[in-house]
Amino acid sequence: MMRRRWLLFLKVVAVAIGAATFAPLSASHAQPALYRVIVNEANPVVTLTRTEASRIFLKKTVTWKAGGEVVPVDLAEDSEVRKAFSKDILKKNVAAVKGYWQQLVFTGRGVPPVEKASEADVIAYVAANRNAVAYVSATAPLAAGVRTVRVTD
Repeated sequence: MMRRRWLLFLKVVAVAIGAATFAPLSASHAQPALYRVIVNEANPVVTLTRTEASRIFLKKTVTWKAGGEVVPVDLAEDSEVRKAFSKDILKKNVAAVKGYWQQLVFTGRGVPPVEKASEADVIAYVAANRNAVAYVSATAPLAAGVRTVRVTD
C-alpha cells in the first residue's frame, strides 16, 4: 500500500514538473514580442529568419546579400530587451553570448557588435549607418531613417 502511494506521489510530481516546465514556453508564444529588429531605411532587407538574425548578431554572416558589411548593434548587457533578444534569437543568455565573444576576442578571430547604452542611441546609430541592424523594444518610437524588419521562423 505504501509503495503505491509513493509511486502515485512520484507521478503527480513528474506531471507537475512537466507542466511547470512547458507551460511558460507555450504561454510565451502568445505574448506580444518584447523587441523588434530595425535597419536603416536605405537597406533593402525586409525580412530575416531567426537563423539569419542569429548569424548576423554572432557575426557569422558579415555581408548583406545586396552588398556591404553587416554592422550589428547591441544594447547594454543589463537591458531587458537584450536579454529577450538573446534568448529568443541567439538561443543563449547574455552571459553565454559574452563568453562567446570573449573567446573570439582572445583568439583574435572577432570582435563583438557595437554596443549602445540606450534605445535612442541604437536608433540614431542605425539611422546614420546604412549597413547597421539592431533591435529595440517593441514600443520604442522609431525616428526617421530606420524601419522595422520582420523576423520569421
